[in-house]
Amino acid sequence: MEIILTTSVEGLGDRGDIVKVKDGYARNYLLPQKMALPATKAMKKVMNQENKLRDIRGDKEKRSILEMARKMKDISVTIVVQAGEEDKLYGSVGDHDIARAIAEQGFKVDHNMVKLEEHIKLLGVYTVPVQLHREVEVQVKVWVVKE
Repeated sequence: MEIILTTSVEGLGDRGDIVKVKDGYARNYLLPQKMALPATKAMKKVMNQENKLRDIRGDKEKRSILEMARKMKDISVTIVVQAGEEDKLYGSVGDHDIARAIAEQGFKVDHNMVKLEEHIKLLGVYTVPVQLHREVEVQVKVWVVKE
């Protein structure tokens, strides 16, 4: 049976894709869960129009994100923490702290966008990747200094 996905289904496709599946899978799971619609000529036409609009919106969003990335590429943030001997921190600096410091500089960044491999536990200067979009990543310089 040929169907049009209304949501992304892992292992099958993304929203708007036209895929062939077994009749039972479509009738018993995808259609009742509202994850797909039958692929009639009219629905194909509607989904093509919707996909074009989604692509246009995605391009606009990507352009605005690229503009934000261009502005962010030269920023550096300073995080002031308490530290003991040998520059070891009492605690650590995580993605929440870095996202908050970037947001204080006027950029809308969520902690999930900060791709920190592990929490920072020593004073110093670090380069941290920030994933603004699945295709756009910016390196932000993070200064961790003693209070």
